[in-house]
Amino acid sequence: MKTSKNLFESIVAFENVLSAAQKAAKGKQEQQSVLKFYNHFEENLWQIISELRNKNYKPGTYKSFSIYKSKPRQISAAPFRDRVVHHALIAVVGPILERSFIFDTYANRTGKGTHKAIERYQHYLKKYAFVLKCDIRKYFPSIDHEILKSLLRRKIACADTLWLIETIIDNSNPQVEHLHYFPGDTLFTPHERRRGLPIGNLTSQWFANYYLSFLDHYVKEVLHCKGYVRYVDDGVLFSDSKQDLWEWKKAIDQFLEQYRLILNPQRTELYPSKEGKCFLGQKVFQSHRLLPADNVRRAKRRIQCALIAKPDNIRQILSGWVGHARQADTRNLLRLISGRILSGYSLQKKYTSTSCRGSLLNTSDFLYYSK
Repeated sequence: MKTSKNLFESIVAFENVLSAAQKAAKGKQEQQSVLKFYNHFEENLWQIISELRNKNYKPGTYKSFSIYKSKPRQISAAPFRDRVVHHALIAVVGPILERSFIFDTYANRTGKGTHKAIERYQHYLKKYAFVLKCDIRKYFPSIDHEILKSLLRRKIACADTLWLIETIIDNSNPQVEHLHYFPGDTLFTPHERRRGLPIGNLTSQWFANYYLSFLDHYVKEVLHCKGYVRYVDDGVLFSDSKQDLWEWKKAIDQFLEQYRLILNPQRTELYPSKEGKCFLGQKVFQSHRLLPADNVRRAKRRIQCALIAKPDNIRQILSGWVGHARQADTRNLLRLISGRILSGYSLQKKYTSTSCRGSLLNTSDFLYYSK
């Protein structure tokens, strides 16, 4: 496998660090940490470059919070200056890791993404009779640091770049505790091995994608599965034979052991392709796509809150969700939501007192859609 050398000078080049700061600040210009960094912008950029060149760069402390969308996750936010370093690193290392990815890996890649993955999934639904959907149990908390480093050394031979990569990995904050014993482990092995990458880091997204790229090649080149899609740790295999899929599942279980990963039995299932199932936030059938009911309910709640608190910003608040919803067959749904927003917005403008503002939630029109 070809390795890349002499990368560090490109990473610490002023133009690269400047571009990294601009990317890290995109959409976050109002955050206090970003404003503080930009108050002494050029000085802070040169400080980062100096610390990297002198090998005395130390990542800061993460801020963590939990979300409960579909399943509980711990999200970790690195300090802004660390995010600048992450972007500077990935700008150079990302294209090298990209060469390892197969066509049907869709996370964190230009021209790919969730909607392309859903389209490909639906394409294979029409082509094959059965689906095996695999989910890795506690994927980000389970990524083994030493294994990850050894895999990255297969692609990168620049000692200074490896120092920076390992500094970022070694300073990952503690993740959700997840113990599992693998063949050859002693009683203390799971406690002795460091594992887990913070969800939220740009570097974590790329490293996690690369960590499973070896599974992609195994599925395509050893198992010879022609219908396959992966988005982060959600992998889907397609076949006309149930027997093949069950055998592939056993083979994948065994293959993942060397990476100290296991499939989640509660979220790994085999089903007919005619059956509509949720995949990456949409319920996908062979002929059409819908939004899951809980996704629609969350959107309704956001609309209610936005109409009360920030009616003038509702387009901005809902733009991301509407963009996602438009990818499914939701024309009637969006028309209904648009009508309710217009109705609620008009009432909000009419009643400006605090006591009347709450009456928006009691209107029959709005409650009809908010059931």
